[in-house]
Amino acid sequence: MSQKTLLNAKEINIILNRLACQLIENHKDFKQTVLIGIQPRGIYVAERIKKLLETEYKIESIKLGYLDITFFRDDFRRGDKPLEANKTRIDFVVEDKNVVFIDDVLYTGRSINAALTAVQSFGRPKNVELLTLIDRRFSRHLPIQPTYRGRQVDAINEEKVLVKWVENGGEDAVYLVNK
Repeated sequence: MSQKTLLNAKEINIILNRLACQLIENHKDFKQTVLIGIQPRGIYVAERIKKLLETEYKIESIKLGYLDITFFRDDFRRGDKPLEANKTRIDFVVEDKNVVFIDDVLYTGRSINAALTAVQSFGRPKNVELLTLIDRRFSRHLPIQPTYRGRQVDAINEEKVLVKWVENGGEDAVYLVNK
């Protein structure tokens, strides 16, 4: 197994700042916008973006929720092992709000499709956008594209994109792993 570093901690920080600025351009004060991190790994990106918006750009009252999509996926019954769900925590109304889904890697599009179904339980959003740190653009099974993308990666065959976070007991880095 070999791995190549795609992004180091400094590059990730630069990208997160750029993504935060793009969000500000489109959502100004965030009064009508909510951020929703897709469980499990999207929450790390979402928390970082929220922190940047509050500390670096002085935007107050940003609503951040976590959405578990485990049982909304179209492939959840296809595995051999039982699935463990994460917690959904959305303590605000999404009805008529601008919703920004946040995830670490956009791959086939199936997770976002599941998130679109799952969020309906909390109301009907006015608008839905997608922010992703890594966009694996040649891997889609569904016609889903990010509104905000950190970096595009052309991973092929058995290559996997691995995102690591300090908060998850590691480092801030993105690797391309060849099995």
